[in-house]
Amino acid sequence: MAFPVIRLLTPSGAAALRVGSTVQVARIHSDVPRNLQYGWLSYIFGERTTDKLKENSRIISIDGNLASGKGALAQRLADHLGMLYMPEPDVHYLDRTMGEKELLDSRFNGNCSLEKFYKDPKAADGNSYRLQSWMYNLRLLQYSEALEHLLTTGQGVVLERSPYSDMVFLEAMLKQGYIRKQCVDHYNEIKNISICEFLPPHLVIYIDVPAEEVQKKLKQSGKPHLQNVPLAYLKSIEEAYKKTFLPKITETSEVLAYDATQAEDIEKVAEDIEYLKFEKGPWLEQDDVTFHHLRKLVQDKQRIGDLTCVPLFLPEVTIGAHEYDEAYYAFRSLPGKRFAPGYNADVGDKNIWLK
Repeated sequence: MAFPVIRLLTPSGAAALRVGSTVQVARIHSDVPRNLQYGWLSYIFGERTTDKLKENSRIISIDGNLASGKGALAQRLADHLGMLYMPEPDVHYLDRTMGEKELLDSRFNGNCSLEKFYKDPKAADGNSYRLQSWMYNLRLLQYSEALEHLLTTGQGVVLERSPYSDMVFLEAMLKQGYIRKQCVDHYNEIKNISICEFLPPHLVIYIDVPAEEVQKKLKQSGKPHLQNVPLAYLKSIEEAYKKTFLPKITETSEVLAYDATQAEDIEKVAEDIEYLKFEKGPWLEQDDVTFHHLRKLVQDKQRIGDLTCVPLFLPEVTIGAHEYDEAYYAFRSLPGKRFAPGYNADVGDKNIWLK
């Protein structure tokens, strides 16, 4: 069976997003005391999502090539519109979300490495596809948190890239020979049975930066693993965005495109958004009943993780039962992982069962 790493780490309830002191902090289920989960009783007693939705109750995704300025635009736009900013997740997104004191080993984070991908994208051990598969899982989890925040509080969310655009990187990897066609087929099957459970962004903003300029910015970043990213790979990402993703997402979401200079004019971007009519896509078909079911789904992070567990054999992401058990018990042996919070004396938890 495929090693369901996300099963080991996904919290049973949504955790607080810890993304830095300069960013608003999202605490899921923040509208109810004692961190209670939303359920049928809430709906029966009058809890309604549509009552919370306002003009800026939207999901906005900022997309573009590497180093195109997505983060800067996303944060500024969120501040300008009074929305929540969610930065792009990295390989250790779950560690940070769950408040780990130290980042866990890569075997508990998709068994992949971003640095290794850029150093050896054609590595025979399948690192490139494991990385892409893991990042889709994390973006799906983050997107569920964005939806939960919107449906729970009514506050809109601006995030850097959504799981809807992950295919552009897979296409670029395939074109450059970094992964096999079987990996694309595996990814498509997982995405087709998972992304359909959600609603797409209301708006996608694409920052169009030429691949040559992207490569120059990567070199200027000072990060060793980004100094020699092939121009052909960056051009493949740009091509996939323009020929595959943008035409497709236009069917369900509003789309705005800017070059790097235009994206810096936050007033103009906000004005363009104000003139959009948002008259297409599945959001228009929703009511309190469908929002109720979506809200119950997105708050259940274990269920979100299960959506990506497909029992198909693929050497890049499949391990045996003994390897799975070894990794599972290694994870459970970490400080604070053996028991539920409150029962782990090794991390200073109060042993509430003694009270």
